[in-house]
Amino acid sequence: MKLIAASAHSTGATAENGQSVLAIANTEDPRSLSLDGVTRIDLHFPKFTDGRAYSQAFLLRRRLGFTGEIRATGDVLIDQLVQMERTGFDVAVLREDQNVDFAQRQFDRYRGFYQGDAVTVKPVFAREGATA
Repeated sequence: MKLIAASAHSTGATAENGQSVLAIANTEDPRSLSLDGVTRIDLHFPKFTDGRAYSQAFLLRRRLGFTGEIRATGDVLIDQLVQMERTGFDVAVLREDQNVDFAQRQFDRYRGFYQGDAVTVKPVFAREGATA
């Protein structure tokens, strides 16, 4: 997962690198939106305790087959990053008071999971090369 400091985040309908960006409020149902031509979707966390964007990311990846970038914005804390990655986020824009170096260490702590998720669908026992 790519981590971005809040000060380095660009917003708008077109990002710096020409991406077509769609910002979705956490009250919207992604299944009701047209994703044609969209290369990046920004999902907003108004508070770190509001987890609706996790469900939106999962829907976008697993049910709608969105293959572009899904970016977490808003009140994004270090504690949320591993779950964000597991539900389909590619990029997280950290809240101003969060340290990018400390955030990266979260991924070093949790290198693998037994359960499947939005990124790795099969549980560990069903993956190729697994022994019974």
